[in-house]
Amino acid sequence: MSVLFGSIMLYSVANFLTGYVTSVDQYALARFIAGIGLAGELGAGITLVSELLPKNKRGVGTSLVAGIGLFGAVFAYFTYKFTNDWRLCYKIGGVLGVGLLLLRISVAESGMYQEVKDLNVKRGNLLMFFNNGTRFRKYIMAVLIGLPTWYVIGILVNLSNRFATELYGANNVDSGRAVMFAYVGIAVGDILIGFVSQYFQSRKKALYLFYALTIISGILFFSAFNSNDGRMYAICAALGFSTGFWAIFVTMGAEQFGTNLRATAATTIPNIVRGGLFLMNLLFKDLFQDSWGWPLLRSGVTTGIIVMAITLIAAFFTQETYGKELNYVEK
Repeated sequence: MSVLFGSIMLYSVANFLTGYVTSVDQYALARFIAGIGLAGELGAGITLVSELLPKNKRGVGTSLVAGIGLFGAVFAYFTYKFTNDWRLCYKIGGVLGVGLLLLRISVAESGMYQEVKDLNVKRGNLLMFFNNGTRFRKYIMAVLIGLPTWYVIGILVNLSNRFATELYGANNVDSGRAVMFAYVGIAVGDILIGFVSQYFQSRKKALYLFYALTIISGILFFSAFNSNDGRMYAICAALGFSTGFWAIFVTMGAEQFGTNLRATAATTIPNIVRGGLFLMNLLFKDLFQDSWGWPLLRSGVTTGIIVMAITLIAAFFTQETYGKELNYVEK
């Protein structure tokens, strides 16, 4: 709970202060602080929900947490369109964060974690992921299964206007609007995948289904079917939906480890995946386009093939965690 409290506090204060910045440096500092706050909030929340709910309801609970939270990006788009004042948008975000903070104070601490606090075991030691071969392998696999999310958002959707130019010429695609459609899809997918996981009684089968949808949506993105702005937005929404496995991916990361490392895994794994966008961009732009002189479409397709291949291999070697008992510690 202390991680959640601190994360939301940092994010709320930084958001509110961003509405009053007077220089680029101040803006960068405020966004940096907000990023630190946001980085810990989702993982800690997923961990808390996982430990509080019965094991046969964990997937649905964590999906609702992540899916509803992702609708925030959609509301942010419409808030800006309605106010047309970016400073006011940040102030609104800060006030909403304070409201969330007040709600989180009433949430009970996990009983599992309370028990671990009374034991003589190391808690939150990041080095424990690297000093044991089995734990290290599980940790790396948990990171790699989430890569397609940021390939889709960070490359395909973010550069949708440029891809549209290459695919069908003159266009009026707004990347911000494309991101909004993608996040609608992600939020819906994140909520639905929890129920899909419950139906299959398997985290991995649900992931494989959404990976297949990601591949199909990616093929449509680069095909002749993507021939106008309306279809581009629709495909961005489909790509978002198909990569709406963020909740299950983070939940699987939490379920892989004992109570003394669970929150550390759930907070670091998604942030390493976010950082993976930097490496994907190095591959996509710096190597394929700048060094090798490949065109945009070829670079995008090749990067996607590499990312999906790595992810599918990692998913195959990832442990199934549906219904796993979480009341244990790592030694």
